[in-house]
Amino acid sequence: MTHKRPTFDTFKQTALQDPEVKAEYEALSTAFEMKRQMIALRKKAGVTQEQMADLLGTKKSNISRLESLHSNVSPRLATVEDYARVLGYAVKIEFELRIH
Repeated sequence: MTHKRPTFDTFKQTALQDPEVKAEYEALSTAFEMKRQMIALRKKAGVTQEQMADLLGTKKSNISRLESLHSNVSPRLATVEDYARVLGYAVKIEFELRIH
């Protein structure tokens, strides 16, 4: 008898039934999406990480860490606002009611 490995979608669906896992996933997915958008804006502007560092008066390694999708460190709001500002954008924050 062969056992099929669960697909990622099946695993994710099962894991997200746990309220603690779901809360952590939602928190991480928000940060991931924000960083993904930041990277997209920078690339759309044709700006390298090194150029971004110059615009913000910091080091390339700081930009790399800021944009890292695998980092569990959340950037300060002021940093995100500065990042957006030098690219010609503003930050907009929205709150959504979480239904349990």
